Amino acid sequence: MSTFTQILYQVVFSTRNRERSLLVQNRPVLFKYIWGILKEKNCHLYRINGVEDHIHIAFSLHPSVSLSSLVKDIKLASSKMIKEQELFPFTAWQEGYAAFTYSLDAKNDLIEYIKNQEEHHKKVDFKEELISLLEEFQIEYDEKYLK
Repeated sequence: MSTFTQILYQVVFSTRNRERSLLVQNRPVLFKYIWGILKEKNCHLYRINGVEDHIHIAFSLHPSVSLSSLVKDIKLASSKMIKEQELFPFTAWQEGYAAFTYSLDAKNDLIEYIKNQEEHHKKVDFKEELISLLEEFQIEYDEKYLK
């Protein structure tokens, strides 16, 4: 018997202290780099996007990969690449991340949501967005970690 899974994740993480350092003109380089990491880990990217202070990634997770190790690899490798290429005035990614699972029926809506991050964040800041997601998914949180 082989292993069969279909786990659709949205992972969200921010720059340290919500620094607004992810300049729009260089984001495609970052997103392509992260896509390469996902491909290397046999994960399927559905959509990646973000704004100056955070990114969203929608992907399916390969059963041989743990979510925490994948996010750690993405953050470490991309941070190194950003600094080596001087891509952004960036210091680091935040500690931790938020991750949410979705049914396959919600995939298209999730892709559209991530695709429209620039427009979305004209109305809602990152903290409001994160609180909304945490509450929607009924995840308990401590406000002090949402600075």
